[in-house]
Amino acid sequence: MLKIFWSSFIKIFLLLLVRPMWLLLLLSVSLMSLVYSNGTITSLPVAIVDQDHTPTSRSLIRSLNTSSKIETIIYESSLQAYDDINNHRLFAVFTIPRDFEKRLLNGEEVTIPAYGDASSRLANGLIQVDIKGIYQQILTQYNTRIMRNSGFSDKQINIILSPINGQTEPLYNPGVSFAAITFPGLLVMLLQHSFLIASTRTNITLNSLPQGKPPKIVILGSLCGLIPVWLFLSIVLFGLWPWVLGYRQLANIPEILIMTLPLLLGVLGLSKLLTECLRKTEMIYLTLAFLTTPVFYLSGTIWPLDAMPLWVQIVSKMLPSTWATNMIAGVNQMGLGLIDNLFNVFMILLLGIIYGSLGFFIAALREGRVRRFLKGYQSNIISKT
Repeated sequence: MLKIFWSSFIKIFLLLLVRPMWLLLLLSVSLMSLVYSNGTITSLPVAIVDQDHTPTSRSLIRSLNTSSKIETIIYESSLQAYDDINNHRLFAVFTIPRDFEKRLLNGEEVTIPAYGDASSRLANGLIQVDIKGIYQQILTQYNTRIMRNSGFSDKQINIILSPINGQTEPLYNPGVSFAAITFPGLLVMLLQHSFLIASTRTNITLNSLPQGKPPKIVILGSLCGLIPVWLFLSIVLFGLWPWVLGYRQLANIPEILIMTLPLLLGVLGLSKLLTECLRKTEMIYLTLAFLTTPVFYLSGTIWPLDAMPLWVQIVSKMLPSTWATNMIAGVNQMGLGLIDNLFNVFMILLLGIIYGSLGFFIAALREGRVRRFLKGYQSNIISKT
């Protein structure tokens, strides 16, 4: 039995080395990584229309220039700026109104019109945060000056402007940017999807051979022959690639392999279920090819799981990639240990066992083994009575 297993294992493994189509995954990741090559969003063009031309307005513009995410462009006319933002040359238009300094020093209410391009939610949100923070900083400075001129002491000013002294302690550091958070989830999804296609195709091909279905030990050895290749891909995706892009990468190679192996075993169970449901090789590409994006969104990388409807959370937690994304991002980007992710490993393996058991049950039901077992059990009961 062991000899047959290793023979099947080596045969599939060597076939993958001779025809390395799996390297297309690395090519795909390389192309997708181009959008993340800058690491974070910087130099977003923002139009500034200064209608006040005072030291205060110029100070505000200088403060905006200090932001690494904003690249200010001075416009003389608001109409020209609005025309450029409609043509997607700008992300926002920031208009400093006339008498801005005068109203600010007199303590009057000041409204600064801001017009943003919300088609890019991430860029628009970053600009809003920077503008609000800088504007609040300037208001604090001028309120301090007004209160000091009115006879308030520094202690009184601090109590009024900052009645509560807050301090933020970061619990973890997910990385240098939004891309460093989404990219691990994308890599997990690609690894799962490619391995699911390969293992399901291998299963279907072996079950539909002209000479008949081979022994189960041959099928098991052939499926296990896929694992070393995808373990190597996991080292490239979760170890080498974050380092190439300059993202935070904390897990060493043994930790990456320990995290990837349960994912691959869980996907093998899922592939058994899909094998019995699809039954034809062409059905793999007609179904699984359209599930890549939904699985990515359901993984919790783009949108928090707790913010999803309950039934969507249940569907999400039935996917091995959801638990794998949480585990790999936690260890590789957030500095968690493998001990902290034992539950994720348990859930991935449990899902693999459940899906594999359902696949074997469907196969037994289709081949009539369940019916024969029930008839035999019923006959034994009748004979005993």
